[in-house]
Amino acid sequence: MLMYRKPKPSIFQVLLLDNGKSQDVEVQESEQVNFSQIKEHLRSGGSVFITSKDKQKIVYPKTKAQRNLSTSRRNLGFIFRQQIKNA
Repeated sequence: MLMYRKPKPSIFQVLLLDNGKSQDVEVQESEQVNFSQIKEHLRSGGSVFITSKDKQKIVYPKTKAQRNLSTSRRNLGFIFRQQIKNA
């Protein structure tokens, strides 16, 4: 049975930076970007940064023991395949 998952809507993070003396930053998170507001902010001399805030997978560094284990598994697999090929 094939199951279809509905994709989660992307959340956009919009940072509106004021380039004046105050250097205020306004952060907005929503499913849609309000481009008329961004256009107005840019006209008034501000800066804009837009990014998506999707779920990100964090890759943790492997320990030395984990690296050695995966290397030895690869080597054993290679030796096993060579033995089968030569038999």
